[in-house]
Formats: sequence, C-alpha cells, structure tokens
Amino acid sequence: MHQIKVNDKYNYEADSNENVLIINGVKILADIKHLNTSSLHIIHNLQSYNAEVISFNQAEKTAEIKINNNIYSISAKDQFDILLDKLGLSSLNATKVSEIKAPMPGMVLKVFVSEGMEIQKGDNLFVLEAMKMENIIKAPADVVVKTVKIKPGDKVEKGQVLMMF
Repeated sequence: MHQIKVNDKYNYEADSNENVLIINGVKILADIKHLNTSSLHIIHNLQSYNAEVISFNQAEKTAEIKINNNIYSISAKDQFDILLDKLGLSSLNATKVSEIKAPMPGMVLKVFVSEGMEIQKGDNLFVLEAMKMENIIKAPADVVVKTVKIKPGDKVEKGQVLMMF
C-alpha cells in the first residue's frame, strides 16, 4: 500500500493486487501502454490520457508528472514510511541543530552571517584559520541564526560554541 499526495493537496491510497490497481478501495480498470521509458498512454472510462514523467527523485519518493499538458507534483509513502510516521520516528531523518562548535582551534577570519538571518543547509557561516589553512564552515541544516558569539580576529578553542540557532 502507498499513500500518495498530489500537489500537496489531494490524498490517495493506492495498492496493486494481481496486476490490478486499487485507488481508495476502487479497482481501476485502465488500458495502459508504455510509449518509452518516461511516457505512457492511458485509456480509462473511455477517456484518453498522455502521461509523462518529468522528474523523479527516488530517495525522496517524489515526482513531477505531466498528464495532458497539466503538471502534477506527487509524493509517496510506502508501508515502511507510514509505520515510521505512526511510531513517531519519521522526523529522525531531519537534522536538528542548535549550535555550531569549533571543529579545531584557530582564528576566525571572516563571519558571513548575523543574528536573525535565515540560512540554508550548505551556506557559508564563517572562515576559520587553523594551521595556516583557511576552512570555510558551512551550515549543517536550514536554520535561523540566534546568536553569533564570534567576530573576525577571535581565537577559538576546539569545542567552543561559536553560533547558536
């Protein structure tokens, strides 16, 4: 069984049983013809549909599908994702960060962020010089900067809290 969400608005439960597609408990009888690796032609209830997969992200279980020139965003959860949701474990994959500590002793050369800024995962936070090498420290997750405890020229020790989110 899969839970499918279309355009972050419409929810469906889909299952297949002996080559029969079942959506929300109703058997779907359709003639489906694969045209190529990303295109299908479907006839259902005497109506014709051309479907094309525009993008597909297997890791996130998301896709964009064009059906008769209308584009739909689709996300899916399988039985394991549903079980993790029920157990409250689905949010464990989300990175929760409350602070950044110095990974090594060194001197702060540049600070790219200020308090209150919203930053994305991978954005540059600051430059730390250690052993005559400049290291750009990046954001480990999407966060809002709460406190910046450093400024250019500060010497820091390994494990010292430098920023709070």
